[in-house]
Amino acid sequence: MKVLLVGSGGREHALAWKLKESPKLSKLYCAPGNAGMAKIAECAPIGAEDLPALVDFAKAKGIDFVVVGPEAPLTLGLADRMRDAGIPVFGPSAQAAQLEGSKAYMKDLAAEAGIPTAWYGRFTDIAKAKAYAQEKGAPIVVKASGLAAGKGVILCPTLEEALDAIDLMMTKREFGSAGDEIVIEEFLTGEEASFFALCDGKTAISFNAAQDHKAVGDGDTGPNTGGMGAYSPAPVVTPEVEKRIMDDIVLPAVEGMARRGTPFTGVLFAGLMIKDGAPRLIEFNVRFGDPECQVLMSRLDADLLEILYAAAQGKLDQVKPAWKKDAALVVVMAAQGYPGSYKKGTVIEGLDEAGDEEGVTVFHAGTKEQDGQILANGGRVLGVTAVGTSVKEAQARAYRAVGRIRWPEGFCRRDIGWRAIARENQP
Repeated sequence: MKVLLVGSGGREHALAWKLKESPKLSKLYCAPGNAGMAKIAECAPIGAEDLPALVDFAKAKGIDFVVVGPEAPLTLGLADRMRDAGIPVFGPSAQAAQLEGSKAYMKDLAAEAGIPTAWYGRFTDIAKAKAYAQEKGAPIVVKASGLAAGKGVILCPTLEEALDAIDLMMTKREFGSAGDEIVIEEFLTGEEASFFALCDGKTAISFNAAQDHKAVGDGDTGPNTGGMGAYSPAPVVTPEVEKRIMDDIVLPAVEGMARRGTPFTGVLFAGLMIKDGAPRLIEFNVRFGDPECQVLMSRLDADLLEILYAAAQGKLDQVKPAWKKDAALVVVMAAQGYPGSYKKGTVIEGLDEAGDEEGVTVFHAGTKEQDGQILANGGRVLGVTAVGTSVKEAQARAYRAVGRIRWPEGFCRRDIGWRAIARENQP
C-alpha cells in the first residue's frame, strides 16, 4: 500500500516511524516532512495546507491511503478533497473538524449531547464578553475560538487578567482571526489528561491516554505552549475512569455528530479535567496530540496502518489495538525564546549518540537538513522519547539522551513526568 502522510512535526515523524513497521506498507511519502522523516520516507516539498497540490500529488503517485497529521488542513477540507478524488483518507471532513476549528461549535455540541463540561459563553462583541466575565468572576478561562496552535487559551486567576485576555484576543488581535469569536468558561480544577479515541463515523474505540506538560517552565510555570513533554500511560485514567470517558464523553460526541449529519472519522482527542474519578471535557481536538503521539506510538503494539485504514473504511469493529506494558516519556527540546520569538538555522549535533541510548528514539519536529547538518527550523524542534518499565526509568533514559545532544541554542524542561513519578514513589 502506498501511503501519503501529511505534516512536518514531531507527531508526523512518530506516525511515519510507526507506519514504516507495517508489512502492508510498500511506499511512504511525507509532505512536506522534516529532516528526520526524510531518513525513513520520501519527502515532497508540498505544504500541508496546499490542498490542490496534495491531491494532484496523490493522484500522480497512485496513493492508496492518506493520513493527515495536523488540524489546519483538516479544517480546510483536505479529507473531503481526497475522498472526492476517490482516495481513502484518515481524518474528519471540514464540517466535522469544526470540533477543533471552533471552540464555540464544540461547546455547543457538548451541551446538546449532555457531555460533562465547563459552563461557558461565546462572544463576538467585546462589551458583552467583558460583562459576562464580570458577572461570573474569577478564576475564569478565556479562549480564542479558532485555531491558535495550542496557545489560544488563557487561564485567568483574577478578573483584571480576564479583561486583559479579552482585549488581547479581540482588540490587539494576538491570535489573528482565531480571536474573532471567543469562549469564556468555567475554570475547572483537578488533574488534566489527554484521551484518544479512533472513530469511523459510527464506531469509536479507545486509543489510550497520556498526560502532557503545556507550560514552558519547570513546575508548570510560564506561558502555555504546544506541549513541552508527555508520558503514557496516564495513571489518573484508571479502567473505571476510561469507561466513564467513553460512555459519557466520546460516544455521546460521536452519536451527536452523526445526528447532525456530520459523522466523525479520525482521531477524537479529548482534553480532560479529572477530579475524584469524574472526567469533564475541556476541549476536543481532531488529530493526535503533539507530543502525546510520540509516546502513544512508542507503546503501540499493533499495526498502525491496518488500524487507521480500518477506521477510514468504516471497519473499526474489526481491529483491536494492543499496548506494551512499558511506559513512554518524551522531552521536547525547543529553541531559546519559544513560545515567543526564536532564532532559526542553529546547528544541532549529537543526535546519533542520543539515539544510541537504550530505549530512546529522537523524533524531529522543527528541523531541516542543509549541507549535511541538521538545523533548527521551528519553535519545538526535537522530541526525545524513551520507553522503560516505569515512567521514572523512561524519564532517566530520555534525559540521558538529552545530555548527549549538543545544541546551545536549545532548551527543555527538566521535570517531565513529575506527577506520575510522584505516584510511583508512593508506598
